[in-house]
Amino acid sequence: MSTAPPKELSDAQISVSEMLEQVRHGDLNSLGQLLQLYRNYLSVLATTQLDGRLRRRMSPSDLVQETMLAAHRDFAAFRGGSEGELLAWLRQILSNCLGHAIEANVFAQKRDIRREVALDQIAKNVDDSMARLANILADRGLSPSEDMGRRELSLRLSDQLAKLKPEYRDVIVYRNLQGLSFDEIAERMNRKSGAVRMMWLRAINKFKETCDPIE
Repeated sequence: MSTAPPKELSDAQISVSEMLEQVRHGDLNSLGQLLQLYRNYLSVLATTQLDGRLRRRMSPSDLVQETMLAAHRDFAAFRGGSEGELLAWLRQILSNCLGHAIEANVFAQKRDIRREVALDQIAKNVDDSMARLANILADRGLSPSEDMGRRELSLRLSDQLAKLKPEYRDVIVYRNLQGLSFDEIAERMNRKSGAVRMMWLRAINKFKETCDPIE
């Protein structure tokens, strides 16, 4: 489910701080609203991490849903007060859920710890790739302002990507954020390489058409 992001970074920071305070004073509705702001961003991260073996057993939306449920359950353990701290905490929960999925579904006898500890670096790579992805919008006058931070840009573009149908979003994530070849993407999506290439072109065009200005 897509959720419109705050319009400006300063407003987002104020909103997050206020919502955190409201939650800590017992307003559980604010917790649900707060976590929804990051659903699309977490979905992008989940998409980058689920390979063919895991996708046969769970989808990115399944992994994000588990992360949201765990965040609701364990919110009392969160001690941060900023959006950056909240994002880091959510990434850790997503990482833990991913590790459990790997252990249960792929490596029943051998846990792959590397997949659990690398998500923060992966998130940084996604932020960098999102900045490059924003260049695609420049020809329609939709590119972000120069003073927009990469973390904010990632959140905003994640919301824009969520407007696309899942296969379009996934092929953009694989190609533009992960830098996979069309052959590698074809293997992940169980399609032919040529079909994936055409899908990516259609997805990019649709992304340009549907993307709202990022000011």
